[in-house]
Amino acid sequence: MEYKANRYGKTVSVVGRFYPSSQLCSCCSAQWNGTKDLKVRRWMCPECGTVLDRDTNAAINILNEGLRLLA
Repeated sequence: MEYKANRYGKTVSVVGRFYPSSQLCSCCSAQWNGTKDLKVRRWMCPECGTVLDRDTNAAINILNEGLRLLA
């Protein structure tokens, strides 16, 4: 991926493997206590009450962390 990014003048930001992307609320950044079973696809944030889709929430958190690392 890095060679393609270099070819097109882009930058690759690597988010750590153990970053808790699916455990953080993408709205308020509250962290879920413990871990969630992979069968849990939707969950409600205990702080702000937002209902989150696990995959969409993780994608938003990974994007935000990647942008934070580039700053």
